[in-house]
Amino acid sequence: MAAKSANGEAEQATFTRDTRYINTRITEDGRAGYPVEPDRYRLIAARACPWANRALIVRRLLGLEDVISLGLCGPTHDERSWTFDLDPDGVDPVLQIPRLRDAYLARDPDFSLGITVPAIVDVPTGQVVTNDIFSLTVDLSTEWAKYHREGAPQLYPEALRAEIDEVAELIYNDVNNGVYRCGFSGSQRAYDLAYDRLFARLDWLTEQLSARRYLVGTTITEADVRLFTTLVRFDAVYHGHFKCNRHKLTEMPVLWAYARDLFQTPGFGDTIDFGQIKRHYYVVHTDLNPKQIVPKGPDPTGWLSPHGRDELGGLPFGNGTPPPTPAPDETVPPLHALSF
Repeated sequence: MAAKSANGEAEQATFTRDTRYINTRITEDGRAGYPVEPDRYRLIAARACPWANRALIVRRLLGLEDVISLGLCGPTHDERSWTFDLDPDGVDPVLQIPRLRDAYLARDPDFSLGITVPAIVDVPTGQVVTNDIFSLTVDLSTEWAKYHREGAPQLYPEALRAEIDEVAELIYNDVNNGVYRCGFSGSQRAYDLAYDRLFARLDWLTEQLSARRYLVGTTITEADVRLFTTLVRFDAVYHGHFKCNRHKLTEMPVLWAYARDLFQTPGFGDTIDFGQIKRHYYVVHTDLNPKQIVPKGPDPTGWLSPHGRDELGGLPFGNGTPPPTPAPDETVPPLHALSF
């Protein structure tokens, strides 16, 4: 047998995310067969999942709650599918299905790829329209603009789109996906490379955010949403469970203050359920945590401590306004969240 090079071994042992998503777009002109229509579509998400958390935040910031309904899966799932175990009898009350897999199979009976959240389902047909994490939230900002609430922020302003896309790609490759690359590395070499790449990017982000409040421009944008959902999970999950342990988030002063600033902004922290987040990672990933023991810590109360980031200028919503308090049926249970 021929010997493998160190680089070859690292490549084979590197975690690779399957990004073969259903990339159908819901557009204002309906060019793909799915026009923007209020009350037609249902966002299926899970508070545990960072990718779905992005959609929850954007939908809330833009005020699309009364236009796109929300179905929430529980924090754990088996190898087949996310399930609706939070609902009575374990069935989504609108789609009338127990597993998200059913909506994927309604779209394609031979569907064999990942059953992922977030997903947007066409309620009349019960079929998944899209689960494309790269375009889903951008389309909420652009194609659904006529249904945004009064005072909604510009999360993807046209003048800044190129810069937002550039920063978002760096964040995805090195941070959002980087923590998974650390956690699911198949060799020491692959882990070391992933670890160094992750923390090099976090150092770069620290430099970028040391003198500016937000990543692009002077208001919250799509780029901030994408970074936040990884940072908010960092100490609770990624530091220990995924071995991203050079520093905790709380030991990186700039990023810790930046994350707290966003957490305390309506639309961000009020979507976070630390109980579900920890339960998902520590129970589902039995290869990393075979006894499925969920840690009690860390203490989340520090998320409400003063951040001082307003001294850097900028306004979270620009000339707009914060979203209203979440509806009772979309409020995170008090035992799993912090008090606002």
